[in-house]
Amino acid sequence: MKVRFTASAVLAAIVMLLLVPGAWAAAPRPHSRTALPWTAPGGASGSVPWNIVVLLTLLTLLPALLLAMTPFARLLVVFHFLRQALGTQTTPSNQTLIGLSLILTFFLMQPVIAAVQQKAILPFEEGRVDAIEAVELGAAPVEQFMLRYAREKDLALFLELAKEPRPARPEDLAMRVVMPAYMLSELKAGFQIGAALYLSFLVVDMVVAAITTSVGMLQLPPVVISTPLKILLFVMVDGWNLLVGSLLKSFA
Repeated sequence: MKVRFTASAVLAAIVMLLLVPGAWAAAPRPHSRTALPWTAPGGASGSVPWNIVVLLTLLTLLPALLLAMTPFARLLVVFHFLRQALGTQTTPSNQTLIGLSLILTFFLMQPVIAAVQQKAILPFEEGRVDAIEAVELGAAPVEQFMLRYAREKDLALFLELAKEPRPARPEDLAMRVVMPAYMLSELKAGFQIGAALYLSFLVVDMVVAAITTSVGMLQLPPVVISTPLKILLFVMVDGWNLLVGSLLKSFA
C-alpha cells in the first residue's frame, strides 16, 4: 500500500496525540514484532529521540495547520472586519477575537474530530491498525470536510498548476491541491461577509458625515458621533447573535 504523507494526515496524527495521551502506549497487535510504534525492527529503541523531534516539529506547525484546514481563517477575518467597521480600534482585543474563533472552530470541527476518533483512534487502540494506517484513516474525514467548502474554481486552478490529470472523484484529489484551494475559498468567503458588514456600517458613517457637514459642525470629526451610534445599533439588533449564528449556518 502506497503511503501519502499529507498535511491532513499530519493534522490527524496531532489530533490523535492530543485526544489520546496513552495511544502510543497501546498494546501491540498479535502479529507485531514490536511493542511500541517507535521501536526499530530489530527491537532497539534508538529512534525515540528522532520521534520526539518530529513530534515537537509537528506541534510548532499546529497553528499553520489550524489556519489552513479549519474554518478559523474565515471566522477571524470576519471578526476583524467587524471591529474595523464598528470603529472600536482594539475592542474586542485580539485575544478575545482569537479565543472566540478558536471556540467556534472547535464547535464546527467536533464532528470531524469524532469521525477521526471513530475511524482511526479506536482501531489503533484496539490494535487492528498500526500508526501509519491510523493516520491515513484519520486524514480522510479532514479531507472530506475541506472538499465540502472548497470552490470548484479554486480546485481547478491548483489542479492545473499541479499538472495532474482530472480525477474521476473529488476524493481522489491530492492534498496539495485540496488544501490551498480550501484556504482560498475560506478567505474569499470571509472577505465577502466582512465587506457586507463594512458596507452596512459605512452607510451610518456617510449619513452622520452628511448631517454634521450640513449643520456646519466642521470642527467635530464625524467618527466621534458615528461610533457610538454604530455600537448602539449593533447592540440593539443583537449583532453578535446574528453574526455568529449566520457564520455557523454557513457551514451547515
